[in-house]
Amino acid sequence: MMVFASLFAALTAVGAYIQIPIPFSPVPVTLQVFFVLLAGSMLKSKWGGLSMIVYTLLGIAGLPVFAGGSSGMGVLFGPTGGYITGFILAAYAIGKLSEKADKSGLFINALNMSAGVLILYACGFIQLMFVADMGPGTSLALGVIPFLPGEIVKTGVAAYIASTYKL
Repeated sequence: MMVFASLFAALTAVGAYIQIPIPFSPVPVTLQVFFVLLAGSMLKSKWGGLSMIVYTLLGIAGLPVFAGGSSGMGVLFGPTGGYITGFILAAYAIGKLSEKADKSGLFINALNMSAGVLILYACGFIQLMFVADMGPGTSLALGVIPFLPGEIVKTGVAAYIASTYKL
């Protein structure tokens, strides 16, 4: 499982490089969330959360694994740092929910992953609001709402993969 946790940390780093900048938002669209969802669902709470901790520690250590090839503690304390913290909490929560579910079918995986997306965006929203000194409405409009259609697609694809393949 350690190898899979490392693999998901690496995949999340690769997902940071697949990005679409949004001109009006400090937060880019990336594939990181897709791998966070898969890590939580497929590796469960302990290893899924650990994979995101490894990913975060790699970025803190200076490897360019965060969105746009950035790294360092400054990113964690910047406007997008809440999303990175949310990666850890979301992967862990998705894993916990997956462990409690009797079956891990498409619908259950999608529900679990939706809860993880909610946690992830709550962390990102709060930090964006305080660090960028925005009101709740502005933070929601710039840091959450533009990303929801993409998250619905990512959640659907990740839920399908997690319900089809087992580790």
